[in-house]
This record gives sequence, structure tokens and C-alpha cells, in this order.
Amino acid sequence: QVQLVESGGDLVQPGGSLRLSCVASGSYFSLYAANWYRQAPGKQREMVATIDSGGSTNYADSVKDRFTISRDNAKNAVYLQMNSLKPEDTAVYYCNLILATYGYWGQGTQVTVSS
Repeated sequence: QVQLVESGGDLVQPGGSLRLSCVASGSYFSLYAANWYRQAPGKQREMVATIDSGGSTNYADSVKDRFTISRDNAKNAVYLQMNSLKPEDTAVYYCNLILATYGYWGQGTQVTVSS
């Protein structure tokens, strides 16, 4: 069983930056694809960014060129650097790991972008 713990969510002004972290327990972290999702009030959960085991990344169009996903396999960690934040980025952000038929979710961390 893999447990994920996210951190780094906060209240930030528009144009500001935040760095989210997700640390996983267990083994074989480097084999997992890692993803960040978000869910705003009244909306469906949506994929924000993904990074596969080889380090290839993909982003939602709404965050491209503002967000960067990265991973540190030695620390069992995945990160989401968020720059130029907008009010519409306000959501609970979730970390997700996938390997074959196995998938794990964190508890989420709140990001609020407001002046």
C-alpha cells in the first residue's frame, strides 16, 4: 500500500507562486507515473500535469508555461511549481501515482488565489 502526503497549499495573491510537494511511502516509486489533479468547487476533478517514469511531462493547456512538474526519485517525491497564479487556479490539488492497475491518491492540499 502506498500513502501520499501533499503539502504546500496556501493563500496567495494573483501573480504569486507556490510549490506543492507530494511524498510517497513504499517502494518502487521510480516506476510510477505521477500526476497532479485539481478540483474546484462545483467542478469535476481535472488533470493538471503528469510526469512518467522516464521524466516526460505533459500539462493541461490552462497551466502550460506557468506550472512545472518534477520528481525526485531518491526522496520519493513529486513537485508542482506554480507561477503566475490566477484566481481560476483556486482548487484542492491532489497527487496521484499510477503503475499498471494500481492507483493511489493523496488527501489534497488547498490552493487559494485571491487578493
